[in-house]
Amino acid sequence: MKRFGESVRGNIKYVPRPGVYAILPINGHLLLTHQMAPVSEFQLPGGGIDPGENPIAALHREVMEETGWKIARPRRLGAFRRFVFMPEYDLWAEKVCTVFLAHPVIRLSDPTEKGHSDHLIPLAFANALIVNPGDSSFVSRFMQKMVN
Repeated sequence: MKRFGESVRGNIKYVPRPGVYAILPINGHLLLTHQMAPVSEFQLPGGGIDPGENPIAALHREVMEETGWKIARPRRLGAFRRFVFMPEYDLWAEKVCTVFLAHPVIRLSDPTEKGHSDHLIPLAFANALIVNPGDSSFVSRFMQKMVN
């Protein structure tokens, strides 16, 4: 599995954090979430899978929390690994990020997760806003398939 981001530090114990994330195209745009803290950044909607939670259920929950949108037909595209410090949890994590392609169906509400807002960004500009190199890699591959 491909690794993105910081190098692994031998003196740190990383906590496994499986997560699910979604590429959500709609009418020539990509639905992204903007997280204000701990760092202001655009991201693919998604997040951690709770203990005992089904990954697809987690994907639906996370997208709803971070965007307010209901999604349909998630299809797994692949996964990547990141080793990062998560200040909101005060822990070093080994994140295994599984990325899905899904279809936004309807916006039901504002995002319920504090500090998040939903944004429809034109496909041509979306990847330039995404800071996470793993997310960016999957969006690039998705966009290349759209062109071909």
